[in-house]
Amino acid sequence: MNETPHERFVMPGELLGTAEEYVPGHGTYEDSGRVYAALLGRAKVDATARAISVEAIHGIPRIGEGDLVYARVDELKSQMAICTILASAATNRSAPGAPEGPIHISKAKDGYTDSLADEFAPGDIVLARVLQGHPSIKLTTAPAELGVVAARCQSCHAPLTLGSKGLVCLRCGAIERRKQSREYGVLRAGENRGQDRPTQ
Repeated sequence: MNETPHERFVMPGELLGTAEEYVPGHGTYEDSGRVYAALLGRAKVDATARAISVEAIHGIPRIGEGDLVYARVDELKSQMAICTILASAATNRSAPGAPEGPIHISKAKDGYTDSLADEFAPGDIVLARVLQGHPSIKLTTAPAELGVVAARCQSCHAPLTLGSKGLVCLRCGAIERRKQSREYGVLRAGENRGQDRPTQ
């Protein structure tokens, strides 16, 4: 595949282009004529074939207690946010097998949480700490530096931008609420993510 100067780090659900521009390749999916990233990795374009793909960050990290991870919120239940662990925050390497790591409502934030729908939405990418690695993984986003680091508007799917009144959609004007990390937007800020994370 021919690499282009437009290679960039992308997160799952990020819009890559339209089906008129690109043929969806490995690590992507098409929805309503638009091509989105299905993996956490680098987007690459084959100009000859007019195809776009996402190359996952290679390596097999071992997810253990105390580790910081990126996870995608897949489903909200009354007491649990069901998440898929995408990668180690320290290395940006994909987690083998995309393990599930739920966040209990008591571990979503410091203090009382009435509803997980006030803290997360399906599709959000969170920076979380592993509370338990075995026999099953459990996550927390309670500390201030943890929480949602990337989110999309629930109405129009555009990225949400941090504003004075919350997370703002610049496309439709919606304002949404999340348990956001102090590092909200870090997945768009550069490519050396996870190397300066707190290790408390």
